[in-house]
Amino acid sequence: MPTTTDPKFPTSQDLVSQIRFDTGKGMVWMHEQRMLLIHSSIFLTLRNELITTIGSERTRGLLMRLGFHSGWRDAELARKIRPELSTANAFAAGPQLAMIKGLVNVSPVRMDFDLEGSSFYGEFLWENAFEADLQLANGGATDHAVCWLLTGYSSGFTTFYMGRKVLFREVECQAKGDEQCRIIGRPADEWDDPHELDRILQPDALAEELISLQSQLSELQAHQRDAYDKADLAVNSVGHAPNFKQAWNLLQKAAANNVSVLLQGETGVGKEVFARSLHLNSARAAKPFIAVNCACIPPDLIESELFGVEKGAFTGAHSSRPGKFERATGGTLFLDEVVELSPRAQASLLRALQEGEVERVGGTNTLKVDVRLVVATNENLEEAVAQGKFRADLFYRLSIYPVYIPALRERKEDIPLLVTHFLNKFQTQYQKKIPGISDKAQQALMSYGWPGNIRELENMLERGVILTDNNQLIDLEALCPALEKNEGRDTEVSHGGYLQQSPGYLYGKPDPVCNSMLENGFNFEDFERNLICTAMHKASGNVSQAARLIGLTRAQLAYRLEKLESSSEGT
Repeated sequence: MPTTTDPKFPTSQDLVSQIRFDTGKGMVWMHEQRMLLIHSSIFLTLRNELITTIGSERTRGLLMRLGFHSGWRDAELARKIRPELSTANAFAAGPQLAMIKGLVNVSPVRMDFDLEGSSFYGEFLWENAFEADLQLANGGATDHAVCWLLTGYSSGFTTFYMGRKVLFREVECQAKGDEQCRIIGRPADEWDDPHELDRILQPDALAEELISLQSQLSELQAHQRDAYDKADLAVNSVGHAPNFKQAWNLLQKAAANNVSVLLQGETGVGKEVFARSLHLNSARAAKPFIAVNCACIPPDLIESELFGVEKGAFTGAHSSRPGKFERATGGTLFLDEVVELSPRAQASLLRALQEGEVERVGGTNTLKVDVRLVVATNENLEEAVAQGKFRADLFYRLSIYPVYIPALRERKEDIPLLVTHFLNKFQTQYQKKIPGISDKAQQALMSYGWPGNIRELENMLERGVILTDNNQLIDLEALCPALEKNEGRDTEVSHGGYLQQSPGYLYGKPDPVCNSMLENGFNFEDFERNLICTAMHKASGNVSQAARLIGLTRAQLAYRLEKLESSSEGT
């Protein structure tokens, strides 16, 4: 049913409490969106330069679009803080947020709306509208209304709120001699020109021209790239960090020949994606790509899986069948976790590499195979050789062409590209429209350590898409509670006008053992050193096993061991 507000707004304390000042990091937050405190005169300079460059009408359209976007984002925030969006109090968040931000002082004259019937009429008075004040203080009176960003803001907020296009117009403006600024809003199709809002929100023709020129420039640059740089492959389109590009370029150079490739890197960095890209970029692209995770196959079955089996070779072998090598003939065979191969399988693999032939389990005939081999491991093969776990001659054969794929924490500049890539993927999969992630969530992703690398990021974003409503930004909580906990530890918050440290210690109760250690002259570096030494002793020097005991990845423990060794040498 229709609703009419009282000529005043409810308290805005719930909105003010969303402001956070993180002076240690130079950031201001409104809920999960990063804000800026800047001099209002900067806006006047920008506005004047835009008018000089692209003209008054284009500047008006651009500023109204910016305002519309800002109002829409604030409406999203209001829905989270005041979920009862059908009430006038929830709608009042728009004018209140504009006042909190110092944009304008808003007084309602009349507001009638019916969400079910999609009807709306709003009339408001503005005092201290920043656009009008700037114009009067620096340029004098004009013959037209100037509060372009503010009217765009009102239109954007109300359009989100009503679920239909609502256009506000400034019918009176102090900048052109009126006593006050007055705006009126109603559905766009009820104005004399129902298409005005559509024209305002359309991309400017100048912007389209610039985009076209940029596209042409990108095409010209693409033609100048190395012939191996295939931009159509997903792995290339989501990685621009120097260390990632170096690995990619190495891979592309290997694509032109049949050299075996050793992919090294932590779990989750995308070794199979690299292997598939190598295959698709090679002359073998039309032939099979076969992937095998050696760690998932029992040792007594790995040989028959790779090299095939003849009927009657062992109990259960009721018929002959080809192995992965035969199935991959003419194409590429990718062996992940190759360090897990049994000694017999390693010997057969070496023969396949050197002679280009395999022998099925239980068979007597040799079979010629033409396979490009790509192997991967997250362990140090040289160390496995020293421990007797891996054949030295096979290691030397496989390490002719090593490619190290950097961990995600070593290429954090690629995170925004990967986020876009995975959002596009999961929006299609779950039939949702997700415009992106919140600024707070973006900051958390950039500061996280990523022990699970790209696979962990992909899983987080899938969770975020599932938990987030259509047309909403993914917030920090929807991505991963662990990120939210990590992000909140060192943040200063605004409370009643004062700054205080965020109570990160409340995330868990004190542990009695830790409490006892802290009361007895605890030294973290000594504790870490003793814990690592104890784990290495229990694991008989096996880094991977010691890492599992502590709960780290092998790479994380190896990094700490290097630090301990260097500090010991320094002393």
